[in-house]
Amino acid sequence: MLVIGVAGGVASGKSVVSQKLQQLGAKLLNADQMGHEVLEEPEVREAIRREWGEGVFTPDGKVDRAALARRVFAPPPEGPQQLTTLERITHPRIGARLQAQIEQWSAEGRVAAAVLDAAVMFKTGWHRACDRLVFVDAPYEVRLARALHRGWSEEHFASREAAQLPVEQKKQLADTIIDNSGELSDTWEQVERFWRSLDLKKTQ
Repeated sequence: MLVIGVAGGVASGKSVVSQKLQQLGAKLLNADQMGHEVLEEPEVREAIRREWGEGVFTPDGKVDRAALARRVFAPPPEGPQQLTTLERITHPRIGARLQAQIEQWSAEGRVAAAVLDAAVMFKTGWHRACDRLVFVDAPYEVRLARALHRGWSEEHFASREAAQLPVEQKKQLADTIIDNSGELSDTWEQVERFWRSLDLKKTQ
């Protein structure tokens, strides 16, 4: 099974490219969804409670992801320090889930390609599980405008960006670059061309 990693800066369009690869036949390895599932684990909840108290929990005892995000993406030095603490709790568990899913699909032999959409792929080392790395490119101004359209503040965008590997380093590590700065149809055409270039017969 071929594993395709999709990387890019914040609000570059990684999910758009991943969804298109799904439409073309790839299975999605959704690290964000797995992160949500990890927050449901009792051991994780207890570790978070010890670090941040009841203020990051909802009345029914679930982790309040918005409240937790306000802590870990706060300005430095407190924010980055707290983010590191959260990552120590969650990233190994997310990585284990990703690896288990890759191994399961590979053993079943029915999946030709899987796409990994993970914002912190390089930071965690998960890119090492990928056979091909795609970088979704868009200028800073375009990405910022998209983030503001989502309702983010410029400060929130900057803190998210600072928590990841620098964009240019990600770009240098990629095998393929998809330009997502223009029309969606142009992006999809590039993704389709990339998909056609893959030798998937060997993985089936």
